[in-house]
Amino acid sequence: MTYVISSACVDVMHKSCVQECPVDCIYEGARSLYINPDECVDCGACKLACEAGAIVYETDLPDNEQQHLADNAAFFSATLPGRDRPLGTPGGASALGPVGVDTPLVAALAVMSRDT
Repeated sequence: MTYVISSACVDVMHKSCVQECPVDCIYEGARSLYINPDECVDCGACKLACEAGAIVYETDLPDNEQQHLADNAAFFSATLPGRDRPLGTPGGASALGPVGVDTPLVAALAVMSRDT
C-alpha cells in the first residue's frame, strides 16, 4: 500500500509534502508531483503537510481519482516522453532533481486556472 498524489496537485505543486517526507520519495514532474510506491514507507507525513489536499492513501481514493493510483506508479515504471528508460527506484528525489515531464495522463489534463 502507498499514498497517491491526485489531480489536485496538477499545476499547483506547493511542495510542502516534499519537505516532510522522511524517505525523499516524492518526485517532481513538469506539472505534478509523484510518490514512488516502492520507496514510500506509508508514514502519512506528506498527507498531513499537503496544502492542496492532493495526497490520499490508496484505499481512500475517490472513484474519480482511481486512475492516479496506476499513474503514480507508471511515473516510475513506464518510459516517460523524452526519456530513454523508466525512472525505476532512484533512491531519492533530491539527488535526481526535477524530472521535467509527466505521465501521459497528467500531461493530457487541461491546464488549471489560478484565477482564484
